[in-house]
Amino acid sequence: MSLDHPAAKPHDRLAAALSQDMEAVNTLIRARMASENAPRIPEVTAHLVDAGGKRLRPLLTLGSARMMGYGGGHHVHLAATVEFIHTATLLHDDVVDESRQRRGRPTANLLWDNKSSVLVGDYLFARAFQLMVETESLRVLDILSNAAATIAEGEVLQLSAAQNLATDEEIYLKVVRGKTAALFSAATEVGGVIAGAPEGEIAALHAYGDALGIAFQIVDDLLDYQGETKATGKNVGDDFRERKLTLPVIKAVAKADAEERAFWSRTIEKGQQDDGDLDHALALLDKHGALAETRDDAIGWAHRAKDAMARVPSADPELRAMLVDLADYVVSRVN
Repeated sequence: MSLDHPAAKPHDRLAAALSQDMEAVNTLIRARMASENAPRIPEVTAHLVDAGGKRLRPLLTLGSARMMGYGGGHHVHLAATVEFIHTATLLHDDVVDESRQRRGRPTANLLWDNKSSVLVGDYLFARAFQLMVETESLRVLDILSNAAATIAEGEVLQLSAAQNLATDEEIYLKVVRGKTAALFSAATEVGGVIAGAPEGEIAALHAYGDALGIAFQIVDDLLDYQGETKATGKNVGDDFRERKLTLPVIKAVAKADAEERAFWSRTIEKGQQDDGDLDHALALLDKHGALAETRDDAIGWAHRAKDAMARVPSADPELRAMLVDLADYVVSRVN
């Protein structure tokens, strides 16, 4: 069966297998995003939470905990925590990036204002920490609070790296590990921790989430140059127009001659973009095989994720198989 068939998509199978847990997560999210004193908080939050999305990060927490045999209820708190942290970062990111579209819909900062987006994001971070505390696990609090700090650090690093042609693949990886992979790895790691898994298996779950998150972000960056707006919710070339130095461009810049480097400097560093520049950028990416190399990198990280998961004995082999398949699915979007 093709991966494009809805029943075959690993995240759909995972969502179906964990549907009762996800229903509990959604109920908890709706309860905790409420505010008696500031009705704008649930309005802004609901706009983003109800916009769709795969809820991949909370599914990773639920799946990791259940896979390791957890039978309690705190995995629901942790999954909601992960989703609140993710939603808060999206609200803040759209302000920083001056974005106008998210998941095919107008962004919250466009419909309301920047102040509302920032403050509601702050509220969700606070709610996330309340949920962490309710698990009564200091280790869980340590993992997720470190993840929140790492995400912010990655976003700040991106501010200086995104429009600097000196940014290389090592710096790019630091940014991606911060802004994306940190929450993936924390989501899977806390699932193992709450289940009381052995240390080696918790480390493997962390490594799985880290590699999966890196593959996920690389694919997202690749789809910006070769995806379809209907599927991605973004316009092709948004990263170029926003002057973001992502992996495909970093690879092309590394192979650029003087004329090509001048083009990248004008369009990315200086922000002087003219009609036809996106087409020229796409031609340069194709000329240097940057898109193909980026895809190969994503596949490599997906393999690392699967290798890590192979080190995790599971009380539920079917759930583990879904998580393994998820790594393949992430990169199948650019096949």
